[in-house]
Amino acid sequence: MSTFLGVFLFFIFAGVPISLALGVGAVIYLYLTDNGDLILAFPQKMIGGVDNFVLLTIPLFLLAGTLMNVGGITDRIIHFARAFVGHRRGGMSSVTVLSSMFFAGISGSATAEASALGSILIPAMSKQGMPPAYSASLVGISALLGPIIPPSITMIVFGVLAGAPIGQLFIAGVIPGLLITTGLLIYGNWRAKRDNFPVTPRASAEERKQALIRTLPALMLPAIIIVGIKGGIFTATESAAVAVGYAIAISAIQKEMTWKRLWEALISTSVATSSIMFITAMASIVAFVFALEQIPTMVAKQVLSISDNPYFILLILNLALLLLGMFLEPISILILTMPILLQLQKLIGMDIIQFGTMVVVNVIIGMGTPPVGICLFIVCAISGKSLVEVSKEALPLLAICVAVLVLIALFPPVTLWLPRLFGVG
Repeated sequence: MSTFLGVFLFFIFAGVPISLALGVGAVIYLYLTDNGDLILAFPQKMIGGVDNFVLLTIPLFLLAGTLMNVGGITDRIIHFARAFVGHRRGGMSSVTVLSSMFFAGISGSATAEASALGSILIPAMSKQGMPPAYSASLVGISALLGPIIPPSITMIVFGVLAGAPIGQLFIAGVIPGLLITTGLLIYGNWRAKRDNFPVTPRASAEERKQALIRTLPALMLPAIIIVGIKGGIFTATESAAVAVGYAIAISAIQKEMTWKRLWEALISTSVATSSIMFITAMASIVAFVFALEQIPTMVAKQVLSISDNPYFILLILNLALLLLGMFLEPISILILTMPILLQLQKLIGMDIIQFGTMVVVNVIIGMGTPPVGICLFIVCAISGKSLVEVSKEALPLLAICVAVLVLIALFPPVTLWLPRLFGVG
């Protein structure tokens, strides 16, 4: 185990992409442990890792979000949020958070949110007199709502790996997403009053009405997905295809879509999907090596030798995931650690839906955590500010996310009440 980790970390710090570091690390590990003949099983394991019908939801939801973006939906969402809350002191802070929440119900991806919203909102907040580093941090952390509020690509991956119902995982992410949104709104309002951010004119009733009419079709997508899954109209996988059809229909009706934009959306989705699937395939190799060496059982025994207190196990688990999230991409973490996670889930006796939501929120926080949080790098590039400046502003926002993570871990109703209410299977 230590040999693999050493090789893996060496390649990571050498600048090798994570996917290749995983695969090469596994190969070297098997050779060093005189199990080189097992490398012949790697192609089968790689194909097996991605040969899952449910994973079809990933390119479909990515495509739906991309189509919404190139079809002008991003601008409509921002205009809608600005019409209703933009008149408050520092109202662009609230516009940013609410736009991220609404966009989360479309994209399912934090990086897509940070890129799409950041390019518009960071310059807009700076023009309103807000510090660019604060503007960038708010966009970066708000973008974490993308994989938490349904549909969520990360929750799909967890559901596939753990055998958990994806429909319930989708619904379980709603309340945590709303709690994070509320926390960010409160902090944004407090910061605006403290630093005396400027006030912009209030939108008229007619402007609000028009903004609502223009944006409502896009805001209906999450509701269509949830109601469709709940009512047994379609499965989680089929809901992704419905989302694509709905996105195309909206863009066509609003006359925002062109053949060129459609082609660009298809290319963008293909590239993003290829990256995710390649990481999944490579991480499946490492999961095979872990199973071969019985790493999950060893870790479980080691934890029990220290303490069998469920709260202690929860603490260690979450700290370990937060640490991994600082250096690795969420899907890689899930695939690498899933056998271990399922062992620990059995030890603490936590419901798989609550456990899955906790794990997903935890690894998603890592995307906004220095030193390698991808969302922070995206907003730094857009704002022109350094990672140190943006990270400093992001710390209070990350504290809000961690506080919600604690609520998820300690209070089951936060994640289980809504799925039970909806009866989603």
